[in-house]
Amino acid sequence: MEIKKIILGIILTSLIFTSISLMSFTSKADLLNQSIRKRKTVPRVYNEIPLGNIKPEGWLLDQLKTMRHNSTGHLDEIYDKIKIDNGWLGGKGDNWEETPYWLDGALPLAYLLDDKELKQKVLKYVNWSIDNQRPSGYFGPITEWELETGKKVDTANCDKGQDWWPRMVMLKVIKQYYSATSDERVIPFMEEYFTYQESTLDKCTIGHWSEWAESRGIENVKIIQWLYNINKDEDLLKLADRIQSQSFQWSEWLGNRDWVINAAVNPDGKDWMHRHGVNVGMALKAPVENFERTGDSSFLKDLDTGFHDLMTLHGLPNGIFSADEDLHGNAPTQGTELCAIVETMYSLEDIIGVTGNPKYMDALERTTFNAMPPQTTDDYSDKQYFQLANQVEIQRGVYAFTLPFDRGMNNVLGTKSGYTCCYVNMHQGWTKFAQHLWFKTQDNGLAALLYSPNTLKTTVGPEQQEVIIKEDTQYPFGDSIKFEVQEADGVQFSLQMRIPAWCTDPSLTVNGEPVKLNVKDQITTLDRTWNKGDKVTLNLPMEVRVSSWAENSKAIERGPLVYGLKMGQQWDGSHQEQEGDYYTVAPTTPWNYGLLESEVKNPEQGTQVIQEELKKDFKWNLENAPVEIKIKAKLIPDWKAVNGLAYLPVSGRDGFYKGNVSDKIETITLVPIGFTKLRIVAFPVVQ
Repeated sequence: MEIKKIILGIILTSLIFTSISLMSFTSKADLLNQSIRKRKTVPRVYNEIPLGNIKPEGWLLDQLKTMRHNSTGHLDEIYDKIKIDNGWLGGKGDNWEETPYWLDGALPLAYLLDDKELKQKVLKYVNWSIDNQRPSGYFGPITEWELETGKKVDTANCDKGQDWWPRMVMLKVIKQYYSATSDERVIPFMEEYFTYQESTLDKCTIGHWSEWAESRGIENVKIIQWLYNINKDEDLLKLADRIQSQSFQWSEWLGNRDWVINAAVNPDGKDWMHRHGVNVGMALKAPVENFERTGDSSFLKDLDTGFHDLMTLHGLPNGIFSADEDLHGNAPTQGTELCAIVETMYSLEDIIGVTGNPKYMDALERTTFNAMPPQTTDDYSDKQYFQLANQVEIQRGVYAFTLPFDRGMNNVLGTKSGYTCCYVNMHQGWTKFAQHLWFKTQDNGLAALLYSPNTLKTTVGPEQQEVIIKEDTQYPFGDSIKFEVQEADGVQFSLQMRIPAWCTDPSLTVNGEPVKLNVKDQITTLDRTWNKGDKVTLNLPMEVRVSSWAENSKAIERGPLVYGLKMGQQWDGSHQEQEGDYYTVAPTTPWNYGLLESEVKNPEQGTQVIQEELKKDFKWNLENAPVEIKIKAKLIPDWKAVNGLAYLPVSGRDGFYKGNVSDKIETITLVPIGFTKLRIVAFPVVQ
């Protein structure tokens, strides 16, 4: 009898726990359904200007012309993988990511420059993709199954198609094409493809072919939501939910501090797809895309937490995080993959549009002007797969990267050195930055959130009146930004301008008269009626500052630029059988300096700034560096490279290196690191 009571008690307890579990499960399901039912899409704080309406000028135009005359404009002629029988033109060649990667930069370049020949070149691929969309909605290179059977991929045999991932990149290309042309074929093309996706995701999930698509599903979601903002088809939001559910949950990952801590403590390859620097760079946009679709502000908290932790534990003085390829801590001797830089820039541009948060504008500016330029040659034909912040040589070797190759080609400057993904993907960096110098505000005004020379032609105000505004500046090398209204006739609209966080004493004039700055969250606004000839001058005085980094090291900054030691360089060319021609660079002058404590404590008093006008035919090289900073330092004789790496010497907790230091005080020259190939950026401090 007692045994029966015990058994009955166990059964009852089990039923109670089962009931509680079911209630909990049902409760979570109900909450999810309620969230979907209560969905409220969020309008972007800033909207993009159509491609081609912003025309770069000055040094930025010189940079884009360099890209046009070299690799970006001719990759299909000089790079066999794209050149030979290309799958995106119906051939049997490249059918994966490299051709769309190249087009993702080459197409906007064509429209930024209004270059007829380059437009014709890139439009072959866009037209082929649109014109050869299957009746089912599937698009892209002809698959082996289609070649063998003569049939076309449809919803019943989606598994005969190919990886979702490269189609995500091509969608970005076609979106930009629509931005530039409003080609009426694009919207139905997108609609039919997304209908195909919706009907096949049960059988052919986002991760069906590769972890890349699963890790990068947010790129797919972004284009779906872009289309929704045009046609307002609610089914698109459901599709975005579905793809998000099948993709890696980056918002949850970024908001969970363990991932970034573990990557710093144990760079062991665990969860490497979710700590892979390029994936992380892309994923930074995931929370804001989820927020835009749902209105759930917790996603923004995930972004803020994830970005803060990422840059705290893995951030480098040049504005990017270590990614070689895994995240790898904050030592300035760790590498960063070029793809990680341009993808992070693109995510930050998206984050700015959705949130309007100025801290991400500052972050984008820092990455763009400091991390990106030194990783390519000044003719934009060769690149480094990994760059170092403190880089005292560019040679073959494995260094301290998490992804060493036996061939030791990750650090050299070449076309095919390391993986060729960066050779084809680097082109989106400058072109997309140029597209985001201006945004539209929600009241159809204008926002200048990033500064570089350009002319904007667009429409503003409630009546969509045309205006043309010329932005004349040498920023980020000079501190004056002049806006001149070249076309407008009594047009009322608001003009917003960002005040960078580093600027402590900005000033503003309108038509030569001082105007009081009313700054809210780093944004100042002029709301007035504008006429032809109106002039606005924004002055952002640049002071020399010191920032703190790993191992008590210090970096010298001025305005948006970070400065590094100007070093003598010896370039040599060589050839590797599997990866082709490449360059190495060796130092010809000492690099092992420590900054004087007195200079670090009072950088404005202890330094001398020498500035010149920008040279014509601008290039990112030492000869073109328009600003130098002179600062006092001492040699540290025992600070020597180990396996090519300038590991920082150990400092005491008071912040000073206590080892052997030269008695001689020297004046060293620093230049913006975008103009360097070899440099010390993070310096030890000596007394």
